[in-house]
Amino acid sequence: MRQVRKSAVLVLLLFCVASLSFGATISGTVKGPDGKPFMGAFVEAQNLDSRITVNVLSSRDGAYRVENLPEGQYQLKIRAVGYRFEPRTGIELSADQNATYDLALEKGTVHWTDISIYQGAQILPDGRGKDLLTTRCFGCHGFQSRMAAQVRDEVGWRDRVNYMRTTFGYLIGPFSEEDRDTVTAYLTKYFGPDSALPRSPAETPKYESVKPAPYTDDAMKIVYVSYELPGNNRFPGSARPLRDGNVWVWQYRGHWFSKLDPKTGQFTEYAIPNVDQASNHAVVIAPDNNIWFSEQATDTLGKMDPVTRKITRYTEKSRGTRHTIVIDSKGMVWSTGSPLSRFDPETETYTDFPEVPSAYGIALDKDENVWFSEFTKDGKIGKVDAKTGKITKYAQPTPDSWPRRLKIDAQGNVWFCEYEGGKIGRFDPKTETFKEFPLPGGRPSPYALEIDKNTGHLWISSLEMDTVTEMDPATGKLITYPFLFSENGMRDFFQDAEGRMWWGSQSNNRIGYFYLTGKGTTQRAAADLVKGGK
Repeated sequence: MRQVRKSAVLVLLLFCVASLSFGATISGTVKGPDGKPFMGAFVEAQNLDSRITVNVLSSRDGAYRVENLPEGQYQLKIRAVGYRFEPRTGIELSADQNATYDLALEKGTVHWTDISIYQGAQILPDGRGKDLLTTRCFGCHGFQSRMAAQVRDEVGWRDRVNYMRTTFGYLIGPFSEEDRDTVTAYLTKYFGPDSALPRSPAETPKYESVKPAPYTDDAMKIVYVSYELPGNNRFPGSARPLRDGNVWVWQYRGHWFSKLDPKTGQFTEYAIPNVDQASNHAVVIAPDNNIWFSEQATDTLGKMDPVTRKITRYTEKSRGTRHTIVIDSKGMVWSTGSPLSRFDPETETYTDFPEVPSAYGIALDKDENVWFSEFTKDGKIGKVDAKTGKITKYAQPTPDSWPRRLKIDAQGNVWFCEYEGGKIGRFDPKTETFKEFPLPGGRPSPYALEIDKNTGHLWISSLEMDTVTEMDPATGKLITYPFLFSENGMRDFFQDAEGRMWWGSQSNNRIGYFYLTGKGTTQRAAADLVKGGK
């Protein structure tokens, strides 16, 4: 009898697993112009109703598989640098349908918009104009979307340079009329109607030496789901999921922040009043459910009531630049910038910490000590003691490494990106010791950082090389994955309850999440898409 029951349970489990289907599937193979299987092509299936896209990579044998899609109309695209593919439209999927499409690439052109900031910095002609662009402009955006994608004459480029000097002058710093003329001349020469650049970067002598290293088979397991923001150039810096399933987005361009319903792909935007350029740089939900945000351009913190949607702004008299914010259990709003500061909502007063004149990354540990990083040439990491308010700084082993994003793991270790050092640093507060992990590539430029709560692995973006790297801190093993777009602009990662990593891609006007196939998140992630598409 017991054996019969065991068999019945086993049959039931097998039935449940076999019937666990969330939607339709598109699969097939990708072949190159030579007819051979093509590895590493991004195959994109976009739902034409919701505009949600799912991107997978073709494997070594050319196979691809986009699973668990909601019924509806789809378009198939392929992105592979140096190749072209005519989008396939008119694809109608019913629930649980399995559709097969074998796809063939044609030889195409490597465009200047296809390469990374690192490649461009190596290939573009030298000159003072290039030096000014790479040191002043490329921290926020690269040359791909703002220069290579445009053709302007001298008048047009001068207008754009003047716009940057005025609207974002607080960020660029001193930028003289001579600097303006130098940059305008460089842009006109190389991105004007009579450009002196070769038609393709592949035609330059340096191109082969700066091509990305081949990706491994494991790297083909990443899946990206993305959402396009409403309106042009919202410049989304990050996407922060909450327990209710919604995702909050800070939008650097203009005067909005927004909320996404990832099941429907619908955004709700909230206008920040009385300002044209807020440079929104963080959106965080407080313990009392108020929504707090920062305005880097106006040195302001703001609060929105979630019920009335009334927005109140708090501007400090001293000039600074509000940046990333965290909120402790007492409701105190801590913000990086110039300088590190704390805002008390009850008294509506700021407390500045002049000992930290320039802070960037920020995080709270389990004891609510505030940890910060100083994104400067000789910057350090440090903490503000929750009980005493005492500030202690610690110098990482690599000098001039410019520590940037910072997160804390379950054991209390402080992890931070060494942007110029090309490393990930770990600081153990118990022993007050550092360990550094070098990252691969010619210009690792680590920026976005998150610690996987399920595996303990670190996820790191390379701002200048358009990659995402997974690191196992126990072994030091690294897997580097290609990102969807050039000029990725990813500044922070946040993990949701399903294990998915959310990102924002500023210059590409997209937010989204990624996960790995076979890691337990595939079915759930796709199930959300299906439910949203019904």
